[in-house]
Amino acid sequence: MANSAQARKRARQANVRRDHNMSQRSELRTAIKTVRKAILAGDKATAQAVFAKAQATIDSIADKNIIHKNKAARHKSRLSAAIKAIGAAA
Repeated sequence: MANSAQARKRARQANVRRDHNMSQRSELRTAIKTVRKAILAGDKATAQAVFAKAQATIDSIADKNIIHKNKAARHKSRLSAAIKAIGAAA
């Protein structure tokens, strides 16, 4: 338990930041899931449209250092490859 006023304030700030980061991370996961769902549906045009929105979300969260830039790049790369594979399979 925090004893000084400074430590109590730091604990409060940490909780606020944690809650905000958790909500951002949840938004990231939701964006990725919507793209995956569109890919599984097999509709390439819809998947590309959803991917464009998800890409902006992924980049935004990486810019805020909630996830590492390489992790963001990896997610975008794999989703993009999956979307390209829809056309190849069809």
